[in-house]
Amino acid sequence: MPWRQERDPYRIWVAEIMAQQTRIETVRPYYGRFLGRFPDVFALARAPLDDVLKSWEGLGYYARARNLHAAAREVAASYGGELPPDAQRLRRLPGIGPYTAGAIASMAFGLPEPAVDGNARRVLCRLFDLDAPTSATLDGAARELLASCTRPAELNQAIMDLGGGICGPKRPRCGECPLEDDCQARERGTVAERPARRPRRPLPHQDVAVGVVWKDGRLLIARRPEDALLGGLWEFPGGKIEPGESPPAAVERELKEELEVEVHVRDLIARVEHAYSHFRVTLHAYHADWVSGEPRLRAATAWLWVDPSRLTEFAFPRGSQRIIARVSGTADIAG
Repeated sequence: MPWRQERDPYRIWVAEIMAQQTRIETVRPYYGRFLGRFPDVFALARAPLDDVLKSWEGLGYYARARNLHAAAREVAASYGGELPPDAQRLRRLPGIGPYTAGAIASMAFGLPEPAVDGNARRVLCRLFDLDAPTSATLDGAARELLASCTRPAELNQAIMDLGGGICGPKRPRCGECPLEDDCQARERGTVAERPARRPRRPLPHQDVAVGVVWKDGRLLIARRPEDALLGGLWEFPGGKIEPGESPPAAVERELKEELEVEVHVRDLIARVEHAYSHFRVTLHAYHADWVSGEPRLRAATAWLWVDPSRLTEFAFPRGSQRIIARVSGTADIAG
């Protein structure tokens, strides 16, 4: 991990936010590019949100980028560009929860603060034989380990690495574990049951129809509200398909309701399947011709008519990127 030896609080902060719910292999190239574009808190705070989202494009969970940007502005304005060396004050910043605050406090400032991610949670549950512990119980267990430690950053990282490798969720390699003799779950034969697994609920599915609307060789795009899912990103306008409604009819209705624009829907461009954390979506994208009406701002914060060659300048969700690829002829997407 290129940030593992870092002691710069800003760089540690960026790395920890990027690594939330994201594989390290995915984060690596984004991390370097992001720091090249925004090398310090002031650079990030000064940047327009559009630029930040564009640099984040493809990394997902865009609320992280919005919160990082908002927090950078607060740090620049209230703390002189320096992250506060205090876990409680760190937690008051947008997007920083208990884990991230603990990671920054211990790794950047050497404070004995727990950093309990999913891997550390598994190690603590097995080490102390905890079935379904509360956050407070895990915090207490982690602090018990930190109490006699002079290098909290290294201990936190070691516990997370242990959970990511030897103490994995399936087939843990207990014989190789440096904590084997102290592991209560190992002693009691409950390793496979710790922590208790939460039942997975099936993800609900939504059908969404969008229009790639043409007018004089340009395309209509709209920006989503910042407090919405995928907030601040640009998209092709559209919305959920109502029961019994055809996708083309949904495009015409949504454009009329949300932007007060009338369109004539033509041929299907692509059907794109995409999964978010809490639901799945099938995106039905259609070519459409503008008929009448000037776009109004109802469900969007901005709209533009843009040349197709400029679409890559804007930050779009991954599903829309695949539609752009089909529209520009740079990729073949199966319908």
